[in-house]
Amino acid sequence: MDKDDQTRHLYQTQVSQKLVDLIEHNATELTNAWLEDVRKEVSLPTYHRFGNIELYERAFRVYSQLGKWISRETTKEEIARDYMELGAERKKEGFALAEIIRALILIRRNLWKKVMTEGLLDTTLDLYQAIEMNNRVTLFFDRAIYYTAVGYEKEG
Repeated sequence: MDKDDQTRHLYQTQVSQKLVDLIEHNATELTNAWLEDVRKEVSLPTYHRFGNIELYERAFRVYSQLGKWISRETTKEEIARDYMELGAERKKEGFALAEIIRALILIRRNLWKKVMTEGLLDTTLDLYQAIEMNNRVTLFFDRAIYYTAVGYEKEG
């Protein structure tokens, strides 16, 4: 890696880490916003039957561990294992698959609303890095949704 590549990688890491830190440090706020959205969402009737504490814990786990989930060290197999278990568990709890997918989409949407409202993207390079991070976050959520559906369907 030449000096320009090292500088670019260091800056990318700093910006990505700044965004991950923002999300993880605001996990409580993000989780509360998600919970509010879930309570208003008429397409999530099964979620409405669960208490706030239980739902809060489920969403908080994703936000507070975002760095782990989007890390290059986290394997596709780890995501597959955790989210297939999630899909199977939600099926046992009586959730419709569409509800589970919608809830995951709301988690992702609240995450990016927070990033965009914080004003951390001052330069073109910051924006580029946010796009790179968005790609990693999107890949994680795509895998999470897919493996949740696989686990759900395998539950029979």
